[in-house]
Amino acid sequence: MPTEGEADRILQLEEEVQQLKEAVVSHAVVDQAIGVVVALGRVSPDQGWTVLREVSQHTNVKLRDVAATIVASGRTGVLPPGLRAELRKALDRVGAPGCPDAAGSDVPVRPAGPPCARDAVAGP
Repeated sequence: MPTEGEADRILQLEEEVQQLKEAVVSHAVVDQAIGVVVALGRVSPDQGWTVLREVSQHTNVKLRDVAATIVASGRTGVLPPGLRAELRKALDRVGAPGCPDAAGSDVPVRPAGPPCARDAVAGP
């Protein structure tokens, strides 16, 4: 039978283990969201991290919650308007490639592939 001090230490360690489990899950979601932003905005992973951080700061929403919403939007196609607007602004700030102009030459401005960032985060 553990002593009172040992029981307190066990409780403290159990709480720490739970916090670490939550941190691992949160980190995985943030990494997934960075991947979505990288693919969406055609930016580097470092720029993707910057975008997530800026969206979190400008919307006053916890980073892990922004990340979870962005990951979910990859499945559902639904992104709340305020978050979508901040995501577009953050992508613009890091220099995400823009969309080609409608009036241009026959030469493609960007390679074929997923839509550019402004198309993907455009709202109704």
